[in-house]
Amino acid sequence: MPLTRVSLRRGKPAAYRKAILDSLYRAMRETFDVPDGDRFMTISEHDGDDFAYGADYLGIRRSDDLVIIQITVSNTRPVAQKQQLYRRIAELLTDSPGLRAEDIFINLVEVLPENWSFGNGEAQYVR
Repeated sequence: MPLTRVSLRRGKPAAYRKAILDSLYRAMRETFDVPDGDRFMTISEHDGDDFAYGADYLGIRRSDDLVIIQITVSNTRPVAQKQQLYRRIAELLTDSPGLRAEDIFINLVEVLPENWSFGNGEAQYVR
């Protein structure tokens, strides 16, 4: 059920972008009970003038390699599980494609299950 959007500065090779999506999907599968095949992800690249961020907000030293990750999910998970997700994302993205943990910004957006339609004009999670 996650809908994942990733934003980063333009210029990274396709293999780098693929590694980001693969690592994110793996983290969600391992920590968030995401079923196999439930993979809906996009990457948007931005020119430097269109990509602004607080380089030192909250004492975290970010670089132009910052990756902004927004994951929309149903509001069904406890705080501890969300924290596991954040940690696992950071672990996997530092491994592949080699991001610094300081350059991983995650925003989790929670919605009610009835706010999803996966096709056919139906709300599949409404029972």
